[in-house]
Amino acid sequence: QVQLVESGGGLVQPGGSLRLSCVGSGTIFSLSRLDWYRQAPGKQRELVATISSSPTGGIPNYADSVKGRFTISRDNAKNTAYLQMNSLKPEDTAVYYCRTISDSRPYWGQGTQVTVSS
Repeated sequence: QVQLVESGGGLVQPGGSLRLSCVGSGTIFSLSRLDWYRQAPGKQRELVATISSSPTGGIPNYADSVKGRFTISRDNAKNTAYLQMNSLKPEDTAVYYCRTISDSRPYWGQGTQVTVSS
């Protein structure tokens, strides 16, 4: 059974930073593409960042809204993906989820709340 567990959310002031972690189990982590999504109250879940599997180069991609501020990375030895978030804005407030696909089925973590407010 594939499981993903996020952590690292919290309350931060505008301009601050947070690093989210997503620990995976039950799958060959290095072979999986990993995605970070977010969902703000009353809005649809949106894709924030993605990193391809290690055999395909671990290539990151970002939504325009976070490009230059967020960095996605992976540590396959720790079965962990990260989302480093800098220069946070109030509009970044949301629940952040990681997602992977195994055997053509998507798996989601439980989410971690990020609140950007003064």
